Amino acid sequence: MSDAAKPDRPNEALVLEFDFDAPPTKVWRAVTIPELRERWLPDCDLAGAEPESSIAGEEVRYRLRDSEPPFRESHVIFRIEPNEDGGTRFRIIQQACDIGAKLPQAANSNCCVMRAAA
Repeated sequence: MSDAAKPDRPNEALVLEFDFDAPPTKVWRAVTIPELRERWLPDCDLAGAEPESSIAGEEVRYRLRDSEPPFRESHVIFRIEPNEDGGTRFRIIQQACDIGAKLPQAANSNCCVMRAAA
């Protein structure tokens, strides 16, 4: 396992890297088959049980949601590749979602705030 530091800025990614003796196909199954993935990454930690995107055998991306307020969301990407020893290099990359992009914008945000007349 490589050393990973906590990101200094919210948009930086946290990257963890592991080497497993198992072949890449076995690790791929563990991160993509819901019944297997549920053992170490439960559906309740995901914003949606289905992956956001996937490159078969190489990379899968999920969206995570905190279980407590303010329910922050992040992307987690699992990258899988063969290592030099015939096993698997497994990278976990987690990055906070851009909260500002999800917030609705006021209809009149291009000028002064309008108030309803009484």
